[in-house]
Amino acid sequence: MEQHPSPSNETARPRQPVLFLPHGGGPCFFMDWPDTWDRMAAYLRGVAAGLPQRPDGIVVVSSHWETGMPTVTSGMNPALIYDYSGFPPHTYQLRYPAPGSPELAARACALLDRAGIACAQHPERGFDHGVFIPFLLAFPQADIPIVELSLQRDLNAALEIRIGATLRPLRDQNILIVGTGMTYHNLHHFMGQNPQSNVVSREFDTWLAHAVEAPPDVRTEALTQWMHAPGARICHPRPEHLLPLMFAAGAAGTDRGVRDYSDTVMGKALSGFRFG
Repeated sequence: MEQHPSPSNETARPRQPVLFLPHGGGPCFFMDWPDTWDRMAAYLRGVAAGLPQRPDGIVVVSSHWETGMPTVTSGMNPALIYDYSGFPPHTYQLRYPAPGSPELAARACALLDRAGIACAQHPERGFDHGVFIPFLLAFPQADIPIVELSLQRDLNAALEIRIGATLRPLRDQNILIVGTGMTYHNLHHFMGQNPQSNVVSREFDTWLAHAVEAPPDVRTEALTQWMHAPGARICHPRPEHLLPLMFAAGAAGTDRGVRDYSDTVMGKALSGFRFG
């Protein structure tokens, strides 16, 4: 008689953590840009070794996909979306043939539907550079099924936290939940020489680390009100690169957060975070 693993055995595996990963600037890790993105690249290359086991799948929110309702990629073989411009030709030849997962997309949508959050599936949509660029370093074998989930177009922090919390049960099914973005994203200041903006970035980054590392109820309140933090609107004139962190914090539940990457790139403070 065929034996199947019992539910208790399946749930005995360690719960996957939740990650917020910086994805850099465009295809920065695959260019001649010396001494700028090296530490971030090294951090991303160490991600997989820090997991309790190889995930059976990944659900990722990138800062580069916004829709009117939560939407998940549901195709089997997602293409890549080279949604950056002005970079060397070879960066448009990068390949990341990770499979999609219609089954995982359906599970994610079912959780959202049960929570009263309407969800759509998009079988044709591929992976934007907020996914494939950092994952080329973090999961270079491209053999883990990936489902990308969109940000909501109204860019509401409380809603992203709620969506993350709704998908939290996937972590107990050996699914890794990831948000990718940047903790500083003011391109005008990033590429310019503005010493005051460097100071502001450090003030905001310090606030953000304290908020993430606070007890979960304090963390949720702080992140919901992120726009009142020191320098918040200077660091994020538009918050799409920050909100994947809110999604990750929601998926963390009662797990404490920790800043596990801290760097200064072109004068601006940048961080990565792990929950659980």
